Amino acid sequence: MPMPEDTVWHLPRHARSAGRARTLLREQTAAWKLGDEATETAVLLLSGLVTNAYRHGRVSPGREIRVRCTLDDDRLRVLVTDANGTLPAPRTASPDDESGRGLALVAALADDWGATPRAEGIGKTVWFVLCLTARP
Repeated sequence: MPMPEDTVWHLPRHARSAGRARTLLREQTAAWKLGDEATETAVLLLSGLVTNAYRHGRVSPGREIRVRCTLDDDRLRVLVTDANGTLPAPRTASPDDESGRGLALVAALADDWGATPRAEGIGKTVWFVLCLTARP
């Protein structure tokens, strides 16, 4: 059984971090030879989680957003950690709302997801898992 592949990124709590996270994940999934569908789904979901961490973090600007991606056989697990301990909950956005759909997308598209308080300190981790088809 091969060891899981793992990468971690530390991003500033800034609006540009969602775009940077998307770029980093696309590069990583290309290196892992994941398919386009899995990559695009993971990028969409990661973007929502990093955006939530930035917008709702409400912590000092020096705090970072940590992203960890693990590939283990046929599962991609993505974790986003920030310094705000309030656990998120999906909400129903109206058709006119310009935001508020991130967790609803995660719940709809991920094979599993959740949010947990950080065991080792302040904040929380929001994560999702995508089950992958056979890689080439």
